[in-house]
Amino acid sequence: MELLSSSSGRLSLYPQMAADPIHGHPPWALVLVAVSVGYFLADGADMLWNQTLGQAWELLCHHLVVVSCLSTAILSGHYVGFSVVSLLLELNSTCLHLRKLLLLSRQAPSLAFSLTSWATLATLALFRLVPLGWMSLWLIRQHHQVPLALVILGGTGLVTVGAMSITLGVRILVSDVLRSRPRPSIPGQKETRGSRTCCDGELVTRGGSTRSLKD
Repeated sequence: MELLSSSSGRLSLYPQMAADPIHGHPPWALVLVAVSVGYFLADGADMLWNQTLGQAWELLCHHLVVVSCLSTAILSGHYVGFSVVSLLLELNSTCLHLRKLLLLSRQAPSLAFSLTSWATLATLALFRLVPLGWMSLWLIRQHHQVPLALVILGGTGLVTVGAMSITLGVRILVSDVLRSRPRPSIPGQKETRGSRTCCDGELVTRGGSTRSLKD
């Protein structure tokens, strides 16, 4: 995660990667992308080992798309700068993981959880939606410089990750912000004993060990 998070600082030191995402990249950028591919492969293998396909299919689709796009940059030696820009999306994952840990430790609702939720939404907008918008605009404007197969691959990846990011943001907004407001109780309606429902279908069992959480 530290290597993924370092992409922000590296981009500020080497702005040519954003100015020329096809050819402009220093040697370390290719190493960063290669290590990132290894991270996504290891994380995917861990999900397959510890979760059912039904629980992990969304993130597995995300990882498959990301690995396909980043591997293309590694094998071709081009579009490395574009790939480094895409790694900015992973800065939001720090907040997502912290939010999940707070849910697992039953810290919702709390001040820490509330601050983490807002930080998650803010970083999602800044480090996911903004880079995705920039990459989409660049691909549309420069499609004549990119082979058709890569335009299709890149476009598919941007649409997939963009849709997942927007859906994730809406789920967190509804669950952590809108539903957290106090509401009058409805007679005859009560919570199922021993459990409570959290964001986007996350079920945290209070009295047992089963916890199903997904980003």
